[in-house]
Amino acid sequence: MRGIPLEERKALGERLETRSQEEVMAGIPQFWEAEIGHFKASPGTAPESLGVLMFNMERGVHLEEIQDFLRDCPDIRPFDLILANELDDGCARSGNKNTAGELAAALGLNYAWGLEFIELVDDGNQRGFHGNAVFSRWPIRRAGVVRLPEQYNWYFDRQRRIGGRVAVFAELDVGGRPVGAVSIHLENRTHGEGRRAQMETILRAVEKELPGIPVILGGDLNTNTFDGRSKEDIGDIAGSRELRRRCLEDVFQFEELLPMAAEAGYEVVPGEPRHTRRKPLPGGDFLPLRLDWILLKGTSAKESRMVSTAREDLSYARPGSALAAFTGAELSDHNAVWAMCRLE
Repeated sequence: MRGIPLEERKALGERLETRSQEEVMAGIPQFWEAEIGHFKASPGTAPESLGVLMFNMERGVHLEEIQDFLRDCPDIRPFDLILANELDDGCARSGNKNTAGELAAALGLNYAWGLEFIELVDDGNQRGFHGNAVFSRWPIRRAGVVRLPEQYNWYFDRQRRIGGRVAVFAELDVGGRPVGAVSIHLENRTHGEGRRAQMETILRAVEKELPGIPVILGGDLNTNTFDGRSKEDIGDIAGSRELRRRCLEDVFQFEELLPMAAEAGYEVVPGEPRHTRRKPLPGGDFLPLRLDWILLKGTSAKESRMVSTAREDLSYARPGSALAAFTGAELSDHNAVWAMCRLE
């Protein structure tokens, strides 16, 4: 994807002081196109089931370690498809790498990547691009992006960036059979109604772009059960055992997008409480949240599991690998979700 020079990026940001984000983004074609890379030919005969991994990779900062995790972790075997969030392209914080392209090349996967935000804080960013991706062992016939209705303007946040949440869709050729895959990232700086509106946009787009075929949706849906713009809400939940429990056990009651997807015919995986996000709290504690999901239509989950990315759970790391040498607390602030999905 073509980069934008630093001074031009800054000028685009300054336009947001007086113009709407929708107006500014309309003049940036990168927001409306998907980058596609092919590194693998078709494996051949279509399988009865696909191994699917949903993983928020936290900007790809620990890219080499994540590559080892994907190669070696026994709990994500097998995988044919990865629905990934938070992958940088040309950001100083992740070594100015095209993290999606490098990951796909290292693992021999095809990929489609879509631009979510242009980061403006660090002048060391070569591109400052940040987005979502679909990785596949099977060829990608076509791909595109679905821009979601704005629920929060990140330009006026401390992170200072242009853009908004997005879904990346791809039509895969699974042994001659079309299968749809969609990587989703919903807004955390909003309430359940805002996320419901974004998911409604995605479901409509899927009906239009991927009609009549099995569809696998997955992503960080930010189903935290509270308004992420409110520091008071977060503090109240952190201090209450009952409210903490609702973040894991009562998500369907507080996040309308999940029952809406179920009513539209999607199986929601995982069905039982599993925390997939560790939100840090003062004093070293963390708030466990259920944010990451796989949604299935025309396919069903034979089995599924949450896969920890905390360092103490990386005992399978190969001696001498980047993962074995990793000294951080976690590969990502999210765990991964894996499911074996039977094609109907």
